[in-house]
Amino acid sequence: MISSMTGFGKGSAQNENFSVETEIKSVNSRYLEISLKLPKSLQNKEYEIREIIRNKVKRGKIILNIQLKRNGAGNNKPSLSKESLDYALKFLKELKKEAKLREKITLNHLLMFQEMYMEETVEETEVEFILTQQALEQAVKELIVMRNKEGKELSKDLKTRIRNIEETVNTIETLSKESVGEYFDKLKERAKQMLGDISAYSERLEMELALLVDKSDITEECVRLKSHTKFFLENLDSSNEVGRKLNFLCQEINREANTIGSKTLSTEISHLTVFIKEELERIREQIQNIE
Repeated sequence: MISSMTGFGKGSAQNENFSVETEIKSVNSRYLEISLKLPKSLQNKEYEIREIIRNKVKRGKIILNIQLKRNGAGNNKPSLSKESLDYALKFLKELKKEAKLREKITLNHLLMFQEMYMEETVEETEVEFILTQQALEQAVKELIVMRNKEGKELSKDLKTRIRNIEETVNTIETLSKESVGEYFDKLKERAKQMLGDISAYSERLEMELALLVDKSDITEECVRLKSHTKFFLENLDSSNEVGRKLNFLCQEINREANTIGSKTLSTEISHLTVFIKEELERIREQIQNIE
């Protein structure tokens, strides 16, 4: 079953000290692109968070937003490293001296460098990450459910359009058999009008006309086109990543339709190839959103 690249999911998890909320959405993209918005305390877990997504999603532009809230900040305040604070203060004094500034160093200046001296305990960070994993997996699960539902609707539409193309090819084959014989007779009649008595050229004329008619034969193109549509339908029911395969098959179907249009002797068949290409264009638009 195919999956869409468009979807949205939310997840949350909490304990007595922390609560985590995650929102994840995806749109179509040629590759897997992951954009993260993380709280400071989880930035060192970026790789693990990306891996959770990569294990579930293979293609699309993913945007993840994680919000972490503390319940009762007084019980969970980060620890102060006095040694690091002294280092940060010394750094600011040296910076002030090098820049030749007269402004006094204030609390606001120190707060701008708080990551240098404010430390969270390892235990708190791990608890936060465990909750984040729970919330993220819930959000990703919702995302995949939505992508699968949309993929199911896409599959229905694509199957309908591909079967329309198959029916059109069957009509083209029938018309082609009729048009070849008619074209041969028309050419022969035209030769009679131009040459009058063609008895002296009968054998040679028959051969030349047969070659002309053979060049307009589209049997092979129709066979290949039907083979492509059959493979297209088979891939729609595949669980593998099929977006690129379907796009390639569209190119091949379009190639055969163009060849049929250029070789055919029938105006009606030419119009039918235009219909095939119109359906293909709609299929291409849908395929852009398939994983």
